[in-house]
Amino acid sequence: MDQTNAIVRQAAYSDPELAGRIRRGDANAFRILMQRHNQRLFRMARSVLRDPAEAEDAVQDAYILAFTRIGQFREDASLATWLGRIVLNEALRRLRQRKPMTEFDEGGADGRTAGAEVIPFPGAQQPVATPEEDAARAETRRLLERAIDALPDPFRIIFVLREIEQMSVEETACSLGIPPDTVKTRLHRARRLLGHSLRRQLAPNLAGAFPFAGERCARIVARVLGRLGLPAPPSGGE
Repeated sequence: MDQTNAIVRQAAYSDPELAGRIRRGDANAFRILMQRHNQRLFRMARSVLRDPAEAEDAVQDAYILAFTRIGQFREDASLATWLGRIVLNEALRRLRQRKPMTEFDEGGADGRTAGAEVIPFPGAQQPVATPEEDAARAETRRLLERAIDALPDPFRIIFVLREIEQMSVEETACSLGIPPDTVKTRLHRARRLLGHSLRRQLAPNLAGAFPFAGERCARIVARVLGRLGLPAPPSGGE
């Protein structure tokens, strides 16, 4: 019970407070930090790699790197942005290893890219639906994911951050190191590529695209803690 209460209290801590506790070796603080940012980080990595398994691996490796560099984090900065840049750099490194790659920012007016943004742990409750509605929703989501995956790299990541993660123009621009006007232009072009009719039909399901399942989150947390030699999270609930 004491351990559960401690975890609940930590869940209310700010990111800088968690960073300070992680520096002091608090494994529960690191676990909560991962749960807080996992979904956005996973979606960020997947928007670059277009492969869920490799995106998981990229997020795990990024967490390990972040843990070893936690002393470099400035508490007046955004921990979400700091983590996201590490994840995006890891995803881009993997993409470069996989195939020859043009500049991530190709086709943009600014011609350069830096950093990334990052994921809140999912808590969305699913509405009660019939099996037929579930099947239709799943097919719609698959169709949407395929359409998003087909977008060129500079437009795909903008669409994921703005439409799926619901980040503001300013947050997206800061995360990717590009001007706000570039974010707006690329989002407009991404929407046109997806098609107005497709977007109208699928807009209610955008929040469910690329779901970050509880099992995947638990797997990342357990593997990262294991690789760091930290205690495993307690079983049964958060």
